[in-house]
Amino acid sequence: MKKGLVPEQRFPEFENSESWNNEPLEDIYEFKVTNSLSRDKLNYDAGTVKNIHYGDIHTKFSTLFDIEKELVPYINATQPLGKIKKDCYCIEGDMVFADASEDLDDVGKSIEVVNLNNEKLIAGLHTLLARQKEAKLVIGFGGYLFKSNRLREQIKKEAQGAKVLGISAGRMSKIEVAYPLDKKEQQKIADCLSSLDELIAAHTQKHQELQSYKKGLLQNLFPAEGETVPTLRFPEFENAGDWVEAPLENVARYENGKAHEQGITKSGDFIVVNSKFISTNGEVKKYTNEAFCLAKKGDILMVLSDVPNGRAIAKCFFVDENNRYTVNQRICKLSPKKAVGIMLFYSLNRNPYFLAFDDGVKQTNLRKGDVLNCPLLLPKDIEEQQKIADCLCSVDDLIHSQAQKIEDLKSHKKGLMQQLFPSVDEVGI
Repeated sequence: MKKGLVPEQRFPEFENSESWNNEPLEDIYEFKVTNSLSRDKLNYDAGTVKNIHYGDIHTKFSTLFDIEKELVPYINATQPLGKIKKDCYCIEGDMVFADASEDLDDVGKSIEVVNLNNEKLIAGLHTLLARQKEAKLVIGFGGYLFKSNRLREQIKKEAQGAKVLGISAGRMSKIEVAYPLDKKEQQKIADCLSSLDELIAAHTQKHQELQSYKKGLLQNLFPAEGETVPTLRFPEFENAGDWVEAPLENVARYENGKAHEQGITKSGDFIVVNSKFISTNGEVKKYTNEAFCLAKKGDILMVLSDVPNGRAIAKCFFVDENNRYTVNQRICKLSPKKAVGIMLFYSLNRNPYFLAFDDGVKQTNLRKGDVLNCPLLLPKDIEEQQKIADCLCSVDDLIHSQAQKIEDLKSHKKGLMQQLFPSVDEVGI
């Protein structure tokens, strides 16, 4: 045991406890045999044995895997199960690692099985199944332990490969695992982080409900296909008559963006609006000191080009701030002239008219004529347009606020993880 191996922060009752133990993973865990069943050998309808696919570890399973809370596929009935040894079935406390990834940050990503609800589960394609030789770690602690920076950095160093990175059981066995000998301290750390995960999950659920609510509003506040009035209308406009159809060119001016390949910097006077900027809702930014197509507050910026079956074509960005934006090529700028800008944004954003241009075979490229010919239904009364826009904006504000709460909680958790586990530098990795 390395002297003085302790995290930056300990709960008060453990401040004077002995240093954390440190030993090779192979002294704590042994690896069991896994199967190599591909997705086509699995189903979500029926079966007797469920299977963990490495892709689900990468994309959806929680750190603490509770089979009652996760959607896990069954092994098809046509697959022979008789050859699976009894000790190859997962038990609570097992760690399951994804042994392959195209991204270094995800190689060796893991989950800990904490609840099986008496169901049968095995680890499948591109996974490593590790089981404690003796109960040194309480159930629920290992999941967070293997997400700590110290262990993640070691795993990444052991990864091998070029385009696809992998890690073997042999290389995993050599990494050093630090943990408190007092299981009460392990449990305290696990309880703290799992309660934070539950809070994040609750806020994520609320965020999804708000998004569903907005989707419903969009369906009801705009006329359905073939209709000229919406299902839901504000009382003061119930007798305002049918909405009016007109091509986009009647209500907005069009301008193509200009190429900004030169002069792109990490900072500058203008934010370059490209497809990545719009598809990430402004999170990914590039800058320039020269504007070739300046956007002003109230403009709508729309993606004109996307790969087959992509999700960026016709995605729009509404300029509601006085930031200095310059519009890149393959983006168009639409300046409202006879419509409320934000109402126009909600009408145009991923409008089905534009999505129909994607044939799923070749890259979609919307032309000026395609865009300006887009048929739009809008209320005749500008005040009704504004009322609808205000309603949807208020929901978007709630969605944005909820998303920010989630990000803040995730940042708080990241900070706690760094403090509650020994750092990388502390053990000389």
